[in-house]
Amino acid sequence: MNKIVLGMALLRLLSGLIEISAASLMLYFNRIETAFKINAILAIIGPLVLITVTSLGLVGLAGKVSIKQLVMIFSGVSMIFIALNKL
Repeated sequence: MNKIVLGMALLRLLSGLIEISAASLMLYFNRIETAFKINAILAIIGPLVLITVTSLGLVGLAGKVSIKQLVMIFSGVSMIFIALNKL
């Protein structure tokens, strides 16, 4: 199995476990204030996971992707973050 693909998958699994744990904590505490705080923490974790997984993917593609394609990928990821900041 490709180590980079394994790393990407494991990071996504970890992210999913964090999301499920956070939802469980929200239900356990059953308070809007606490749920809001937990959600704020998730808002930090989500983009970090996205950046990390994307970076791993780009490292794996480094020798296979042209400069033009890398610029397009970075532009796409940048647009995602710009759009998120405009909300």
